[in-house]
Amino acid sequence: MKNGLLAASRVLGRISTLALWIAGTGLVAMTIIVAYQVYMRYVVNASPSWTEGGSIMIMSWFIFLGAAVGVREKFHMGFDVLLYALPPAAKPWLRSISDIAIFAFAFGMIFYGGELAIRGASVRIPVLGLPQTFTYLPIVVSGVLICLFVLERMALRLAGEPVDADATDPTVSEA
Repeated sequence: MKNGLLAASRVLGRISTLALWIAGTGLVAMTIIVAYQVYMRYVVNASPSWTEGGSIMIMSWFIFLGAAVGVREKFHMGFDVLLYALPPAAKPWLRSISDIAIFAFAFGMIFYGGELAIRGASVRIPVLGLPQTFTYLPIVVSGVLICLFVLERMALRLAGEPVDADATDPTVSEA
């Protein structure tokens, strides 16, 4: 079972890396689109209508994908102050409570973001011609990824893997 968990963790690691690359590519694409829009507006005096809507949609994708990667890499908010005050045996419990709260929030992203995406299926974004679903889809995708990453961390913790050890933990000594 532990080998299966580690194999699944490697797959989720690749998914996380892919999401990070997509987010980074989106950031570069948005920057290029905004630069193009500034050039067209102030130099050519003919601003394209699609640039603002397109860059905002790309931005929502890279923000939500980046947030999911941040959860997997433990860059999200947590109970860090309490970790300094608690004995080492209590830390996995506090981290598990944090993971449950993050999972619940991500499940809400899936549920309510899915409702918004379904409602927007029949509405078109005027300047892009895409269904409004594309505006809310990053919420759902990010929620799914966050749920997977949190479940991965909780399963590895239950299997005894050192998922909670990190360099910022003052109780971890360097040998």
